[in-house]
Amino acid sequence: MTQSVPRRQQQARVQIVPPRPVVVDPVALAKRLRAMQPGWPASRKFDCARLKCVALTFDDGPGEHTGRLLDMLSRRDVRATFFVIGQMVAADKGGHTVRRIVDEGHEIGNHSWSHPPLAELPHEELKKELKHTEDIVQRLTGVRMRVMRPPYGSTDEDVAAETRREGLAQILWNVDTLDWQDRVAATVAKRAGAAKPGSIVLLHDIHRSTVDAVPAMLDTLGKKGYTFVTVSELYGKTPAPGLTYTAR
Repeated sequence: MTQSVPRRQQQARVQIVPPRPVVVDPVALAKRLRAMQPGWPASRKFDCARLKCVALTFDDGPGEHTGRLLDMLSRRDVRATFFVIGQMVAADKGGHTVRRIVDEGHEIGNHSWSHPPLAELPHEELKKELKHTEDIVQRLTGVRMRVMRPPYGSTDEDVAAETRREGLAQILWNVDTLDWQDRVAATVAKRAGAAKPGSIVLLHDIHRSTVDAVPAMLDTLGKKGYTFVTVSELYGKTPAPGLTYTAR
């Protein structure tokens, strides 16, 4: 929000306070600099044409359960893709969670500013929904997102054209856990466990039951020999802007 600037006071009344020394965490700085490189996130070079890969994707955050989810993924060295809502990012204190998503090597994607069905919007509103979220994430993390997910899967030619202009690939899914509807951890884990090689699994980290389901989900898929990858790792490169993807 733009704020008015008070008029400059008379010179004699200005008090100059020496700036406090800035303490820089070199590890955090190195992570942030890596994240700002054009190739972010760095692919771990999985060959998903040969391996049984699955991409877990989490929508609608960051929320109150996202930190716990990140803890779980970190303990198992699993990376995922987070499609964030701009309003939720703005509500996140100081952008801590979105920076953590980036710093821990997960992929971050655009899920609009306020979660409307994009195909039903006038063109200018569509542009704002994508651009506002793009701007706040880039300002907080240094990362320019390369993937997006249209809320409700609502897309059309206009959405495709705008995402192409913004350099965003449209990522849908082929495994819907319906975790927003059936908020039972065991049910969500079972549905995710039905994934096939190359699947993109739809989940929502705003629901406690979904986050509760993650350990069983990872166990089930892990025992089947699956490798957990980000969306870009699933395809071996960043998907093409404007195009729609549902599975590898």
